[in-house]
Amino acid sequence: MANNEKDDIYTLTDEDGNESEFEYLGEITIDDNNYLALIPLDGEDDEYVILKVTTDENGEEMLVTIDDDDEFDRVADAFEDTFMDECDLDEQYVEGEDEEDGDADGE
Repeated sequence: MANNEKDDIYTLTDEDGNESEFEYLGEITIDDNNYLALIPLDGEDDEYVILKVTTDENGEEMLVTIDDDDEFDRVADAFEDTFMDECDLDEQYVEGEDEEDGDADGE
């Protein structure tokens, strides 16, 4: 796992050695496990991945996919709740937004 903290960009390598870049979206802790939500830089703006933070045999942090469906569902629900709360707060502070088309300039 490589992380450029300045930009919150993670460069991840899959099992085939292919590298992909992701932007940090958020982090939560559930049952003493940490999970990250990352947005693929080459993907759609509204899609993100959730990965579990673990340590390897050398004590290095690494991100892994969540294989257990129940665990994934719990974590995904928690992230959705968190992101929805943040979106609701952001929307409360938007002033002058035209309700018909969502354009602040009214165009």
